[in-house]
Amino acid sequence: MCMTQPPMGITMGDPAGIGPEIVVKLFAEGPPAPAVVFGDAFLLRRAAKILGAPVEIVEIESARAARGGAGRIEVIPVSRLPEDLPFGRVDARAGQAAFDYITRAIDAVQAGSSSAIVTAPISKQAMHEAGIDYPGHTEILAERAGTRDYAMMLANRELRVLLVSIHVPLSEAVAMVTEENELRAIRLAHRAGLQFGIARPRVGVAGLNPHAGEGGMFGHEDGAIIAPAVAQARSEGIEVTGPLSGDTIFMRARQGEFDVVVAQYHDQGLIPVKYLGLDEGVNITVGLPFVRTSVDHGTAFEIAGKGTASAASLRAACEQAMLMIKGQGVQPK
Repeated sequence: MCMTQPPMGITMGDPAGIGPEIVVKLFAEGPPAPAVVFGDAFLLRRAAKILGAPVEIVEIESARAARGGAGRIEVIPVSRLPEDLPFGRVDARAGQAAFDYITRAIDAVQAGSSSAIVTAPISKQAMHEAGIDYPGHTEILAERAGTRDYAMMLANRELRVLLVSIHVPLSEAVAMVTEENELRAIRLAHRAGLQFGIARPRVGVAGLNPHAGEGGMFGHEDGAIIAPAVAQARSEGIEVTGPLSGDTIFMRARQGEFDVVVAQYHDQGLIPVKYLGLDEGVNITVGLPFVRTSVDHGTAFEIAGKGTASAASLRAACEQAMLMIKGQGVQPK
């Protein structure tokens, strides 16, 4: 690996989860690009011992001090948690540490000392117990970056799905279906498609109600709210179609009809992507002034410390970040 650009910043995730293990596995196998870790050197060494991984873990002061090298993990030490921190338990100390890794990584990418942020999974409950009340990574990143127009996207080699609403109760997600929010999501989906290197992204918009409302028989939102937003986006030159029935739009996208699908709420959009498998899934925050990708899975407390967690999604997230930095992206099969 050569340092032709600043290294990516990888956050270690919740220290009580599988984050330390998958980070060590990634570096033991060789990361796809130069990278540094925002985390805890003690706990990475614990993970390396569990895995029997032949890696050298070196503490550095900042990403600018990174030198790279095979079998070497360069860590910016943000926390010093006890080496006997319990595996697989919600712990306020781990929640605070995970939050601190994220904020330090944001500071670094905004200062230009790292090229992107790639995040390992966090426990929202652990952060809550630490007094940090964010619904998830996306909201932390957007607030600290001063970004108001942003969205979560899940992508793999078959689907790209952007969400209108993210981590809110379903009753609130319905209330968030407004023309303003729909138009914002469509514009962000178009922008993401351009960043993926698609000259004219084709955006498909899922309906909220069964059969996209069936002409008003099953709800008014699709015709009264979503359709006008689609028409407005089309008048702006965006190639967009919808609202379309949520039970077929993802199949149509997999068959090549759409480059990006706008889904109305969390589970509508994420179930199809995750059903295709977590190993290649990548979580992307669209609308930030920097590249941010993440694994498409949680902390997996139930297997933490056992050395069995896969680093495939973390590797895919790093590869996606590399492509996005170059103005490319995941291309369908």
